[in-house]
This record gives sequence, C-alpha cells and structure tokens, in this order.
Amino acid sequence: MSHAILDLLQQVMTSPWLYLALFALAVLDGFFPVVPAETGVITAGVFAASGETNLAAVMLVAALGAFAGDHISYLIGRKAGGRLRERKAFVWARGALAERGGLVLVVARYIPGGRTATTLTMGAIRYPLRSFSLFDAIAACSWAVYSGLIGFFGGMAFENDPIKGLLLGLGIALTITGVVEGVRFVRKRRVARVTPETPETPERVPADTSV
Repeated sequence: MSHAILDLLQQVMTSPWLYLALFALAVLDGFFPVVPAETGVITAGVFAASGETNLAAVMLVAALGAFAGDHISYLIGRKAGGRLRERKAFVWARGALAERGGLVLVVARYIPGGRTATTLTMGAIRYPLRSFSLFDAIAACSWAVYSGLIGFFGGMAFENDPIKGLLLGLGIALTITGVVEGVRFVRKRRVARVTPETPETPERVPADTSV
C-alpha cells in the first residue's frame, strides 16, 4: 500500500503541472480554507530533498498563489462589507487593526481559519489596499518559506523514505499550530480573568409623585 502511495506521489511531484497546481491550491486556500495548500507545499518540499522538485520554485509559486488568493478574499470582503460590518467580529477586528496594524494579517496566516477571516475583515472595513498588499506579501512569503522548509527538512531526515519524511513534516506543522492555538487560548483565559465585568446599571425606581 505504501509503495502505491509513494509511486502516486512521485508521479504527481514529477508532473510538469505540479507548480501550476501548487499555485492554484494556494490561490483557492486564500478564500476557501478547506483546500490543503499547506499540505501540498510541505509534500513538494519533502520531494525537493531528493531533487525531484525545486524547493525555490515550490516556495515562489506558493507565495504568489497565497498573495493572489488573499487579495481575492480582501475584494470579496470589500464587496460584502455593508452586510458584514455590523457584526461583533468586525468591530473587534477594527480595534485590533487600529492597534496592531498589518501585524494581525501576518500572524493570522498561521492560524487555522484565521487567514480568511482576517482578509475578509480587512476588505470589509476598507483597510488601505497598499498597506494590505505590503503586509500580505510578508505573510505569504514567510508562510511559503516555512511550509517548504518544514517539508524539505522532513525529507532530509528520511531521504530514503519520503512517506516518513512527509509524516514528519506534517507532524511538525500540526505541532506548531497546536502550540500557537494553545498560547492563544491561555491568553484569552487570562484576559477574561483579568478584565473586570461591566457592572450592571441599577434599575431606577420612579419617583413617588403621589400627594
């Protein structure tokens, strides 16, 4: 079974359409987050360790695809902003962006589902496109390099067994994601514990107007 999977992966990784497929996956992942773009980049990185793919090309097309997909999501949010702007999530996002700016976009690239929510929100609140493009370029490039290198080092560790290299690369990515989510959860709990509850306004008793 593992030999069949390996043969199939090798056929995909040596296909002349590989880089176009990676680009398309990264574009779709920008506004349709169930698409496994990161898995595709990690897999291509694993096979780069044995020379079957070009690591630099893998990271380049992944970054370009992510950049394009994020801008599509931004434009969708901009078009739908009128319907979305009243939601609480957008009120929070406006405050977070005012305080931290594009850093939110860079960090959200590594949070499951956070990327699409953030790019939609930035479009809906009409965050300046020039600033969005600048920070998104940083986010897309860092994500592509991160994903490609995780796969590459996994492939280097198991050069004669790409399946194990792929499993190692995916395991590392899942572990990092779990740590990030754990830190976010702990911080939310701490903030919730420290932030005092808003005292309820006492009900006013109408004055007695009887004579």
